[in-house]
Amino acid sequence: MYASTGGKSSILAGLISEGIADPIVDETLAAVGMSSDPQEAVAVATHGVRIDNERHFDLVRVLVTAAALDETAKETLTRANRSYREALGVVAGRLEDLDALGQGMLVDRAADILWFFLGHHSWRLYVTDSGWSWNDTEKWLAEQVSAALLSDRAD
Repeated sequence: MYASTGGKSSILAGLISEGIADPIVDETLAAVGMSSDPQEAVAVATHGVRIDNERHFDLVRVLVTAAALDETAKETLTRANRSYREALGVVAGRLEDLDALGQGMLVDRAADILWFFLGHHSWRLYVTDSGWSWNDTEKWLAEQVSAALLSDRAD
């Protein structure tokens, strides 16, 4: 089987590519783009990211572990993270379009903050390591993102 597929790393890369192409990403970004309220945009983004993480949670966990030992897995994780961060950049851009970012907040900084709170590492920390439910994690992370990014005008 490995001879025909290119080995474990190639199989993993193929599965991750399917995860990156999950329609929830485009659906979430479209919904964020339609949001006229910054709080709603954050809630929609957080929910979409939650669904994506929940669907691919085990696969990402395997990839993170494999990336420590295998160069192809590391490259796959880097590519997946870049795609993830680009999507979060779209969310940050929408918040900027809504004039909702805190004073002096740049889109790139907002995208970094979104990655900090909504990256796969945060879901793993709360859901797996701390035993939080997906619902509790989603609610708390959305609150933290709003507090960190949104200006007082966005309330």
